[in-house]
Formats: sequence, C-alpha cells, structure tokens
Amino acid sequence: MAAALATCDIPTVIEGVRAARGWSQGDLARALAYSQSWVSRVVNRQQSLTIDQVQDLARRLEIPLHLLRFGDHAHAGGLDRKEVAPTRRRDFGKAVIAGGLIASTPHAFTHHEAHHDIDHTTAGSLRAITGGQRRMEATSPARHLLPGAISHVHLAEQMLTNARGTPFHTELCAAAAEASGFAAWLNADLGDMGSARMHYRTAVIRARQAGMRLLDVYMLGSLAAFEIETAEDPELGLALLQEAEHVLGHDSHPTARAWLACVGALAHAGIGDRVAAGRAIGRAEREVADPDNAHPPWPWVFAFDEAKVAGYRARAAVRLRSPYEARAAFAEAVHPPSRNAKQSALLKVELAGAHAEAGDVDEAFRLAREALTTGVRFSSERVVGRVRSFRRRYHGPIADCVREFDGRFAGLVTDVPRGG
Repeated sequence: MAAALATCDIPTVIEGVRAARGWSQGDLARALAYSQSWVSRVVNRQQSLTIDQVQDLARRLEIPLHLLRFGDHAHAGGLDRKEVAPTRRRDFGKAVIAGGLIASTPHAFTHHEAHHDIDHTTAGSLRAITGGQRRMEATSPARHLLPGAISHVHLAEQMLTNARGTPFHTELCAAAAEASGFAAWLNADLGDMGSARMHYRTAVIRARQAGMRLLDVYMLGSLAAFEIETAEDPELGLALLQEAEHVLGHDSHPTARAWLACVGALAHAGIGDRVAAGRAIGRAEREVADPDNAHPPWPWVFAFDEAKVAGYRARAAVRLRSPYEARAAFAEAVHPPSRNAKQSALLKVELAGAHAEAGDVDEAFRLAREALTTGVRFSSERVVGRVRSFRRRYHGPIADCVREFDGRFAGLVTDVPRGG
C-alpha cells in the first residue's frame, strides 16, 4: 500500500481499501459514488482518471491527500495527466452515497466536512427519488417498495442533519417531509397502522419546520384522510382537518381549500352527518370553479377539478347510504382508465357499495371481485380491507354471485386452492 500511495497507483490503493474493509466491489462502488462497471474498469486499469477524480476518490475513502504522490509514475498507476471530463453521475446518486457514508462512518467527517455533501442540488435530488418511488407505486406492490422508501427516509434525515447551519436546511426539511409521507402511504397500504401514523406525523413535523404552509396542510390533510378512510376514525380526522384549515388560512389556493373540504365531506358522511357533508361538497364545488384554480400548487400535482369533487361526492353518498346519488356522481367522476390499479380498485369497491345499496347485487359483487383480485395481486391490505368491509356491510340476499365471491375471497386471501 505504501508503494501504491507513493506512485499514485490508484487501482492498487482502492483495491487494498476494499479488501481491508471486507467490501464487495459493489460496496466499493457505492462508497465511491460511481457505477460498479466504472469502478471495475479502474481496478482493472482500463479507465484513466483525472487529478480531480483521484482527489475525490481519496476523500471518499478517507485517504489523506498528502500521502498520495502525483509524480512521474502517476501515469503507470492509471492517472491521466491530461484534462478530461470526469464520469458524470446522477445527482440523486451523489446524495444517496454521501448520506450512506456519513451514516456508516459517523466519526469520519467533521461537521464542516459534512457540509460539503450538501448543496443546492441535494433537496431536488431527494425529491426526485421520492417522485420516482411514487411513480413506481402505481404498478408495484408496496412490500417491494417499502424497504427502499424507509432507507430513503433515513437518508433524507441524515442529509437534514448534515444541513444544519446551511442555507439548504429549509429545502431539506421539505424533502424529508415528502419522503416520510410516502413511507406512511406504503405502510398504510400494507395495513401497518402504527408505522403509517409515525411517518405521517414525522412528515407533518418536517413540513412545519420547512415553514411551507401548503406542504404542512397537505401532510395534515393526508394524515386526516388516513384516519378517516383507512383507520375508520372520522372524528379524529375532523379534528386534524380543523387544524389544517387553521394553518391554511383564508388567502390560500383554491385547490387546497377544495381538497380539504372534500376530505371533510368523507368524515362528516362517516359519522352520518348528511347536512355537513353536503355543505363541504358545496364549498369544494365553489372552490374548483374559482378562476384561480387553473394550476395546482405544489405539492399537489394534478388539477383538482369538478370530476375529482364528483368522486368525493360519490364516496360520501355511499357512506350516507344514498345509492342512486352515489351512482350518478360516479358517472360524473369517470376518467380515462387510471394507470394506478390500486386506486382504481378502491373506487370499484366504493361503486360496488352503491350498487349493492341499489339492489344491483350482480354488478356490486362483480366490481368487488375485480377489486379483490387487484388487492391480492399487489398485496394491498388497504384494498383487501375495503373489500372485506364491503362484504361485512352487505346484508342482502345470498345470491349465487355472493356465494361465488365468498369462495373466491377465502381462496385468494388464504392462498389455499379450492376444489372444483
């Protein structure tokens, strides 16, 4: 190693560090924040390095720069003295590895050195990771995404710790809030209520620390929606919504006001207050008609329009046992088929309830079967639980479609093949 340092033989140096730490080449690549193929080329002396790259690698491996000798033998060690463009890395990769290194070697960096890993791109990189995970949620089971989402929460929190005393702390609070909010959503989908609440509360705290009113409201409203729809506690949901409305104020964007009103309508319907639910839907309809509602504000991504309000009106009507009103509202809320199969399944369960109340048992249980199949396919306890609740509430005639559904439910949920 001494000879390799003296001649700046970087392939030998990094291979020696890898062996001393018991790392695989993949571990080494992650520590260096480069791709494994790039690291393999360096180790096999097929990749020239710039001086800047050598200094970067040394810093990441905690090798004091004064031990490296940039002498005449440097080229033999794989160092190209000519100025060439360094390998380009993705911003989020830099953020991930920086956080991972600091977390694994807590005494390796001083507080001042940790700040070097935080810059104006860090928060955006973290948000890009959360955005990518959210897009994958539409087509992937929550159990596959959750480990990565939890690691991402830890990363965001580590970056937030490193950002203390920097101008980037506020932005990183917001990024950490988004990461925790998504982890909460995944835990709720898997039926882990305790973990979902913990992450939602963390998301609210981080949003509040960020000083971003709309993000604070979004996370509070998301926690309220969770308590109302998943935990089936509309009273607690209403209390959270009151706090969100207080934070929001009266001079806010119509999208935020419309969304909170719709979530409130579900809560009022859940406790059987038809009048309050109707007033809430009416407020939402007025807000979406506001000319200022043309563009949704972050963290809302999609426009909150008349069709969205119709969907909430339909769901509230199901809870109020008004099947004909619910079916008419569902017809207004129809969109092109959603890419998110789990969200579509949840709507099918709601519509199934409306059909069951109206006496259309065959259609009700057809929709419930489709939703159940999707829920089992994605291991979504949220969807399966809603289907289970639908079946528990049904007290109508036990027709053939009901018997078939019951058999299918038992077989899918227990994963036990049934005869016939």
